[in-house]
Amino acid sequence: MIKRWMRDDVLTAVQNLAPIAKSVDLSLAQLAIAWVLQNKNVSSAIVGATKPSQIKENVKASGVKLDSATMKKIDAVLGKLPEVDPAQTISPNPRA
Repeated sequence: MIKRWMRDDVLTAVQNLAPIAKSVDLSLAQLAIAWVLQNKNVSSAIVGATKPSQIKENVKASGVKLDSATMKKIDAVLGKLPEVDPAQTISPNPRA
């Protein structure tokens, strides 16, 4: 599953998000969570963490309100990477 996200275009977009995150004083993870929580195409956010410190860091994003200019910058960097067609988000290998 993760293989489809480890493409050059995706990794480049992630690198291009770093200055945006820095400009609003957030980590990349916090920026991503804040964007997901404000994105009209997302109905729920599933956040993963393997360490308690990551949970604490992720929770900080829950109250973040990104302004429209920041959302537009993020959307410009991401371009067509986010899938907006729900039919295309089905796992290619559904669990039995």
